[in-house]
Amino acid sequence: MLRNKGGIILSKIRVAIVGVGNCASSLLQGIYYYKTLSDDQAVGLMHPEVGGYLPGDIEIAAAFDVDSRKVGKPLNEAIFASPNCTKVFVKEMNQHPVIVKKGHLLDGISSHMQAYPVERRFLLSDEPDCDVVTELRNSGAEILINYLPVGSVQAAEFYARCALEAGVAFVNCIPVFIGSDPVWVSRFEHAGLPIIGDDIKSQIGATIVHRILTRLCEERGVRIDHTYQLNMGGNTDFLNMLNRERLTMKKTSKTEAVQSQLETPLAEQNIHVGPSDYVPWLDDNKICYVRMEGTQFGGVKFNLDLKLSVEDSPNSAGVVIDIIRCCKLALDRGVSGALPSIAAYTMKHPLVQYTDEEARILMEKFIKGEIDR
Repeated sequence: MLRNKGGIILSKIRVAIVGVGNCASSLLQGIYYYKTLSDDQAVGLMHPEVGGYLPGDIEIAAAFDVDSRKVGKPLNEAIFASPNCTKVFVKEMNQHPVIVKKGHLLDGISSHMQAYPVERRFLLSDEPDCDVVTELRNSGAEILINYLPVGSVQAAEFYARCALEAGVAFVNCIPVFIGSDPVWVSRFEHAGLPIIGDDIKSQIGATIVHRILTRLCEERGVRIDHTYQLNMGGNTDFLNMLNRERLTMKKTSKTEAVQSQLETPLAEQNIHVGPSDYVPWLDDNKICYVRMEGTQFGGVKFNLDLKLSVEDSPNSAGVVIDIIRCCKLALDRGVSGALPSIAAYTMKHPLVQYTDEEARILMEKFIKGEIDR
């Protein structure tokens, strides 16, 4: 379908998703939700419009998962199947034409999750794995969004290779270093495809708040002596992360996101940033505690304690809905490889780190076409 915007013909943005979990649920609900709202009602969007593209211009063209409660189901049903537990803010949704296909498991499920009740863990489908590249090509997808569980290194790299082979752009929302790896970036650049990653930075999430407070101290002459960020939640992401072996890149991503805002990074023993525990009854609610201890004027000490409570998956979708439209602008403009301006503002571990204010200005310039990356 085409839409005329100020004399410019805009096509729909066809997106494929790997991992039909809570984040995918919030994204699809959000696409439906904002279709019906006028600009003055569109609360919750960073950009009601991006280069002429509206949230309703996004179409999910293909979806992959491995859970038996989702594989073979229409997407509008799969996004509400267990173990998904995010908020339902769009209760009535039309039958979606996309049927969820069985993806490739690889290291996508941590073995410890099998000890938990079935409504909390993944149930592996016995359907045969689909040919992901063929499905991507046949769907007409332009962009592949990676929503796999934290620690899915082999699986994330597999889907990145599928994107390259199928000729689609890649958005990596998890902490596996692909969009921030110069080797991967070079592969996508040579293929003429954009790549944005790694590890989504939520709208008002633990990392963005911690980063801004850290930068505030830096800019106002206050030395941070110690800081921590502790996170807990009740969704499958937090259950998955009880396996500490899957957390290496996650801790690196979150810690570097904060350290990058300091001229002199803190010694390792003086900073702790990372997931801390799984509390089932929290469901998709995420609780974050941040503490900062520092030294200000005259050597006087100060302490800051903050508690943040957010619905984790809508918080993510509020950023992804902009990333998709920015990625589409890159495709329209023939820009390939990394998009540092977009990644720096929307990802915890981009190829290049900036302050959030610098990154916001760069992103606005990209949207307006004043810079090409």
